[in-house]
Amino acid sequence: MNGMPLRIALFTHSVNPRGGVVHTLELGRALYEAGQDVTIFAPSVGGAPMFRESPCRIVLAPVAAHGDDTVTMVHTRIEAMKSALLANGAASFDILHAQDSISGNALAELREAGVIRGFVRTVHHLDGFGDAHLIEWQRRAYADADAVFCVSETWTRKMRNEFGTAASTVNNGVDIGRFRASREAGDVSLCARLGLGGKPVVLAVGGIEERKNTLQLLEAFALLKQTHGAAQLVLAGGASLLDHDAYTRRFMARAAKLGLPIGHGKPIVVTGALDDEAIPALMRRADAVSMVSLREGFGLVVLEALAAGTPVVVSRIEPFTGYLDERVCCWAQPHDAHSIAGALRRALDERGGIDFDSAVPALLAQFSWRESARRHLDLYRREMQPRQPSRLPHESLI
Repeated sequence: MNGMPLRIALFTHSVNPRGGVVHTLELGRALYEAGQDVTIFAPSVGGAPMFRESPCRIVLAPVAAHGDDTVTMVHTRIEAMKSALLANGAASFDILHAQDSISGNALAELREAGVIRGFVRTVHHLDGFGDAHLIEWQRRAYADADAVFCVSETWTRKMRNEFGTAASTVNNGVDIGRFRASREAGDVSLCARLGLGGKPVVLAVGGIEERKNTLQLLEAFALLKQTHGAAQLVLAGGASLLDHDAYTRRFMARAAKLGLPIGHGKPIVVTGALDDEAIPALMRRADAVSMVSLREGFGLVVLEALAAGTPVVVSRIEPFTGYLDERVCCWAQPHDAHSIAGALRRALDERGGIDFDSAVPALLAQFSWRESARRHLDLYRREMQPRQPSRLPHESLI
């Protein structure tokens, strides 16, 4: 090594704006700015570009046409990622780093074939699947890795205690400048285009998903409307590889039953995927941001909202309780619509009493992509040294 730049390959599952993809791009940028040679690999359907520009080299793995089922989709993307890496000198990289199960399996198969020496994997969170193929792919993507990283202490403990895998915690960062609390020229036009005239506006990022607890948020919003009749709920983003259609239909049916129309200028606005600059603009426009998820790896949206100067309502569960407190957020019990509605009302009343002058800046200062890159580099170099296996015994695995 001796001060020479590392050749680092980062792998992500999509070109669309999801938390893990944002993490990969921002980590890549920070590693690049630290003087490393970084290439980012991502599967792409129909030549779709990465949603955000990067100073790193981007390799798009063409995804062949496939059926609509999730198993076929995952298998097709694994094969696409393998082919892209093989075409770009797989063995020439010092570090191969998967951020998801799709790329983790691509690297595991290449390692088994003797093409690469090994790889590291970041686990953001794990999902519950009913299909045996998906369960095994998810397991193999971390079990076959030489080292596992997690974005929160919560998931580091889970990986050790529930899955028998040793892991190291490497926190996310937040680009404060990107979300700074000053209205940009395009903010007003974007909000007009989406039909946002509500007073107040409650924003949730991530689309309509069971993991995001959108149905419970809907129930809470209906309660909020009893005291804030002109309120709007904005559900932004939602580009996902998983099938959320059944849950979305339940959401639509329940909204109709509650008498809450969905559409442009309506009480509920569902935006779908948005341009990259839209989310910071929406966070600056929102009067409160809701993050009442049932399961998250870290919850980067919380830091982004606070960087935009917007109060946040957050599930009082891990990992949030590991780095937040009542000075920087309004807590809610995620399974209780009345609790969520009460927290929204607190957030809308004097900004929830959140200390934006002292506590929020102190919190944001703890999370920088520069520091995340430094931590990654320390772990990368440790993994390049001769070592004993770090895997814990697997007796707890089913």
